[in-house]
Amino acid sequence: MSKQFVIQARTASEDGQRVPLGSREEIVHALSNFNTMAEVEGHDTLWGPGIKIELPPEEDPIVQMLLSIVEEEIAWLPIVRLAKQFDWSVMDIETGRELQP
Repeated sequence: MSKQFVIQARTASEDGQRVPLGSREEIVHALSNFNTMAEVEGHDTLWGPGIKIELPPEEDPIVQMLLSIVEEEIAWLPIVRLAKQFDWSVMDIETGRELQP
C-alpha cells in the first residue's frame, strides 16, 4: 500500500474551519502547471511525478484532497514544491503528523 496524506489549506477561517483550497477548476488548472493532471479530462484522479492526487467527487469548492505516493524515489520533491507553492497542510494519515516543507 502506498503512503497517503491529506491535503488541506494551512489557513483557517474566523470560525476555525479550514478555508477551501479553491474551486475544482482553479486547482486542476494550477496543478497542470506542475505536470500533475488527469489522464482523462474531467476525472477526479490527477497524476504527477511520483504522486496521485484524488479530488473529492463532485465537491466544489474543494476543502481537502488525498495524496498518495506511487514512486517514492521521485515523489518528495514535487510534494514539497506543491505544499510551498500553494501553502498546503500535508498530513500523514497514519501518524497524524503534518509535513513541514
